Amino acid sequence: MIGPTGQSFDVLIIGGGITGCGVARDAAMRGLRVALIERDDLASGTSSRSSRLIHGGIRYLEHGQLHLVHESIREREILLRIAPHLVKPLAFTWPLYRGARVGKVKLGLGLLAYQLLAGGRSRRHEMLNAAQTIEREPSLKSAGLTGGALYWDACTDDARLTVATALSARESGALIETHTRVERLLLEDAKAVGVVVKPRFTGVSYDVRARVIVNATGIWDNQFSEAVPVKKASGTKGAHISIPRERVGNHNALTLISPIDGRVMFCLPAGSQAIIGTTDTWTTESPETVHASRTDVDYLLRSANAYFDRAQLTQDDVVSAWAGIRPLASAAATNPSAVSREHAIVTDSLGVITVTGGKLTTYRAMAAEIVDRVQQSLGQRRTPAATDAIALPGANRDEEIARLQAENSDLAVPLVEGLPYTGAHLVYGVQHEMARTLSDLLIRRTHLAFETRDHGILSARRVADIVAPQLGWTEETKSARVREFELDVERIFAIS
Repeated sequence: MIGPTGQSFDVLIIGGGITGCGVARDAAMRGLRVALIERDDLASGTSSRSSRLIHGGIRYLEHGQLHLVHESIREREILLRIAPHLVKPLAFTWPLYRGARVGKVKLGLGLLAYQLLAGGRSRRHEMLNAAQTIEREPSLKSAGLTGGALYWDACTDDARLTVATALSARESGALIETHTRVERLLLEDAKAVGVVVKPRFTGVSYDVRARVIVNATGIWDNQFSEAVPVKKASGTKGAHISIPRERVGNHNALTLISPIDGRVMFCLPAGSQAIIGTTDTWTTESPETVHASRTDVDYLLRSANAYFDRAQLTQDDVVSAWAGIRPLASAAATNPSAVSREHAIVTDSLGVITVTGGKLTTYRAMAAEIVDRVQQSLGQRRTPAATDAIALPGANRDEEIARLQAENSDLAVPLVEGLPYTGAHLVYGVQHEMARTLSDLLIRRTHLAFETRDHGILSARRVADIVAPQLGWTEETKSARVREFELDVERIFAIS
């Protein structure tokens, strides 16, 4: 805990998404004195509402973004190596249909380029005939199917990847404060020298001083800096839906071309569910309240039904729907899918370093570039950290949860029948993963809110009872936390 002690740091990072946590880890591993301030929970914004993919960006080939593809493949392989408990290989089938926008020749050339850019770091792709494609994915529509392809990428738990990165930063000496709002910058001689922060649970404001400040708030308005009229980042909305997997019938992941607008989208395995997504539309919605609309859900259902014709999915099949906003460094293209997912780093007149754009897969490389800029601002020689070699923590999570269950049988009882989450997952989240609220636990340390039609509301009181001794909650506090969670569920999962 930083606390109202007037501590001073080399670098203060505002924003606890994947970018901010990556910067904190890299900077701390370089030996800098690091503090990170997050208004809500780690990964509480876009970083927990992705497609949960660590992917080489095959769809970026179509727009000529070769550098981004090469970087994405490299970073995917690094994350597979340093976080095998969080990032796992995933097989994708890409079915090809007569008259589709992407045909066999175009896909074959694209996958060949993908393989070459991987430089031998990726499993080889295979072209499939129609029978082989149906053998891999029997639920696909057979009419008009001409063949397909098999290629490999990776999947992850986006929120836990963010948390693990923050924990790694903390292991290297960084101080991480969540549920703490940055109210304003501290200025001296027209330069930012710190911030005033206000913790949510104590309400007592205090100053935190730093030689360099990094703004990693992404799509959020820079409300902490009234003196810095930084233009809000452009963003596109990405919506997803979760469907019982038995209704879809997918064995692994599928790459699909929406017949509605020709966009590349995915159908992804997620335990007993399938995730279908994503949309990609310009939005002016607030990141505070962004959620999937009925139009978004209809688009995803219609797109999926074109491939899984026996399923005939309807709104009633949707277990949950959610959306995030991608912060983009540029909005030059009229087609949002053609906008580069690369990032931009800008140092303003007050000395604040702001980063916009980027993607989950390349967060580690992006963080290294940002910390290079930090060291330049500090007048230091660049001293790269071995963030590509040191494993992320949490590999023993399952063992520790099993230990908690063995020590207390009450913690082994499932929170919801049919799902793997127990009281031990909650206790572990509080003790080892910096969880402090029901939303932290049910939306981000577990995916219970995504995997139940009530989004965990019926379990919330029981969850509060389980973690109250860990967090020192009174009966009044428990009731308040349950109500706060209900509001978060409405804000994130409502379809309107």
